[in-house]
Amino acid sequence: MSSLALTLLYLLAAVLGVVACRSLKLPPMLGYLAAGVLIGPHALALAQNSDGVRHLGEFGVVFLMFAIGLEFSLPKLRAMRRQVFGLGLMQVVLTMMAATGGALLMSHWLGGVWEMGWQTAVALSGVMAMSSTAIVVKLMAERAELESEHGRRVMGILLFQDLAVVPLLVLIPALASSADQLLPALGWALIKATVLVGLLLTGGQRVMRWWLTLVARRKSDELFMLNLLLITLGMAWLTELAGLSLALGAFIAGVLVSETEYRHQVGSDIRPFHDVLLGLFFITIGMMLDWHILVDRWGLVLLLLTLPLLVKLVFILLLARAMGATTGVALRTGLYLAQAGEFGFVLLSLTQRNGLVEPALMNPILAAMVLSMLATPFLILFSNRIVMKLVASDWLQQSLQMTTIARKSINTSKHVIICGYGRCGQNLARMLEKESIPYMALDLDPDRVSQAAAAGHSVVYGDATRLQALMAAGLVRASAVAITYIDVPAALKVLANARSHAPNVPVVVRTQDDLHLETLQAAGATEVVPEAIEGSLMLASHALALVGVPMRRVLRLVQDQRDARYNLLRGYFHGADDDTVNERDQERLSTINLPPGSTAIAQTLGQLALPAMGVQVVSLRRSNGHPGTTRDETHLAAGDTLVLSGHPAALALAEDKLLRG
Repeated sequence: MSSLALTLLYLLAAVLGVVACRSLKLPPMLGYLAAGVLIGPHALALAQNSDGVRHLGEFGVVFLMFAIGLEFSLPKLRAMRRQVFGLGLMQVVLTMMAATGGALLMSHWLGGVWEMGWQTAVALSGVMAMSSTAIVVKLMAERAELESEHGRRVMGILLFQDLAVVPLLVLIPALASSADQLLPALGWALIKATVLVGLLLTGGQRVMRWWLTLVARRKSDELFMLNLLLITLGMAWLTELAGLSLALGAFIAGVLVSETEYRHQVGSDIRPFHDVLLGLFFITIGMMLDWHILVDRWGLVLLLLTLPLLVKLVFILLLARAMGATTGVALRTGLYLAQAGEFGFVLLSLTQRNGLVEPALMNPILAAMVLSMLATPFLILFSNRIVMKLVASDWLQQSLQMTTIARKSINTSKHVIICGYGRCGQNLARMLEKESIPYMALDLDPDRVSQAAAAGHSVVYGDATRLQALMAAGLVRASAVAITYIDVPAALKVLANARSHAPNVPVVVRTQDDLHLETLQAAGATEVVPEAIEGSLMLASHALALVGVPMRRVLRLVQDQRDARYNLLRGYFHGADDDTVNERDQERLSTINLPPGSTAIAQTLGQLALPAMGVQVVSLRRSNGHPGTTRDETHLAAGDTLVLSGHPAALALAEDKLLRG
């Protein structure tokens, strides 16, 4: 098979696998793994797992570690230190200790396929300690659970697992050394890693900021992208040159970039490489799976599937319980993290490359990991039912929580329910208090709730996305609901509950920008307040007042824009600085000049039917420089300039229609 044919085969397998998983609402990673199994040498045998393909797939791991480093944040770690360095650290350490001990005992008692040295047991224990960040975070975001009690604990454990990968990448190759060279190899690897990381992090941050600023001033997207690839792969090469892993260098590069103001731009630019190459890595992992061994040793696969799931579930349950969580929250945390993870595949691949695991054991472990990840969406989906069935006190705890909310709101009516009591929610509460309007705030930060409640604020601990919490807060008696946090999935949940049980209660929603304005309005939001547009309105009103425009006229202009749902302000001319992932699909303004010979000349705006294409005519400037009207009966002439508003795809179609017909 030629290189082009092989490339097309990988692309076709990846596309079909991801489409199938998306249709079933499963993570794309599973699609890549399934595609690798099907086209691999042990199934259809359409492709061989060649060294070239494996090396290319390893770059996916490099970019994955770069992305992890990019998300590394000392303030974030400080804020979550109890969950990260308490719960997360203990989970990884205890799981590795239990897995190492269990593997050695089975090796001693059973022998055969289980026969292994302590080095292999330690390497495999690191594999077992990992959970899937990609699957769990995506599902929790969809279920609006990231800020819930169990959500914060899950995120803390996942964050420490991501950090724990870094020393494991150094440890596993050292474990492959011979017995008499093992301690020197471990010591030398540790010294090299410490010196290299220390040097890079000490002086590297200043150099990285200076270099990225220098490149950014050239105002070239192509140069910026090439520079990112150079930094990522260059740092990976540097650590490999020092006898360490490629992934460690990429992680350090991500950490260095994370301390600059370019971290968000870098994250969006590097994502296509990260996604595509990581997908190729998972295809190569899938190609290693021999389904014949899976069938022949189904008992071993079943054991490797259930035992790690139960061990991790029990450990996380006990640790979370010991650190103050209720039994229900602890069990939910365990259910969300019991599966294998993508970093487990990375470490398993590294373990195999260093000859620490036999092929006879490699395939059953690989199959069990894939099956556990397939089970994860269902475990999370039914987690509430499982908890309610197994933990009677969880139902009682939730009932007490609802009773606390209801007790505080029982004598309150015509009040405002504030969902989220951060800075925005607290400012709203102060203004309501000044007008003697009662309110009831729901928030999921226990420290914030306890401090605010002690200060006399009407705030209780509760999840506003849950119908029971809203009803206990007096939804049907409320005069309004205000969603003050910027979380569209959570806002949609609140809107669905409010519309179905209190359709007459108006709901005001806060958003970052106008990207989801129509979605929220269609879901039942009475008012949507986009921060970016409201900020520009305030800026404009101050500027108009300062240059002498009467305040009454300023207020009327501002109110007219709000009444018109920000129509004039929603589109704007995009520049190179605005072309980020989040802004590419937003409405924008586009200027189109009609040269002689354009199809639209002599036609009226009504005949062109641009609104049917999703495009609005904002203004018209005639060839003589004078403004023209934008009524349907207006005829266009050569030299006219139209300013259109719409999404990029619709604007492209409109331009084609105006110029070429």
